[in-house]
Amino acid sequence: MTELGPVAWPPAPIRTERLVLRESEVRDRAAFIELFASPEVRTYLGGPRPRDELERAVPELPGRRQGLFVIDFEGAMIGTITLDRRDAERPGHVRPDAGEAELGYMFLPEAWGHGYAAEACAAALGWFTDELPDEPVVLCTQTANDRSMRLAAKLGFTEVQRFEEWGAEQWMGVWSPATPSG
Repeated sequence: MTELGPVAWPPAPIRTERLVLRESEVRDRAAFIELFASPEVRTYLGGPRPRDELERAVPELPGRRQGLFVIDFEGAMIGTITLDRRDAERPGHVRPDAGEAELGYMFLPEAWGHGYAAEACAAALGWFTDELPDEPVVLCTQTANDRSMRLAAKLGFTEVQRFEEWGAEQWMGVWSPATPSG
């Protein structure tokens, strides 16, 4: 995972109809721990991490880095969105030199099924397009992750390949600024 490149960070908070995409704050620490400890959230992401390990490892101000947005609903963190450069060593690329931007997201189970992920991801993709016009974004998910596959389609990602990684079939889609999202 490498930084996005020459973008102003952190950006001003991004507001949607119901959400705010913002930089992390100290008050988000418990929600970060919950995301990484949740068996539901981590089903397709390598499984949950032990809560006691997270309590020791997660810093007081978690997630403070370029490309990570906290998703805030009514003053509380409900998830995260990341935009990072895909590691060249990993399978799945759409550019010959690799390093394409990759969208990632995690939402607390209580936020599932309300359209927050689509709303937040569309806003993050809009921000990305303003910062780095004409650059494609990829999204990878396990084909078994029905919710993530539906979200990718809703956002306008188009399948470019499938491959095996971490013992499971992965789906890779690409989104470009010319592709409608939301």
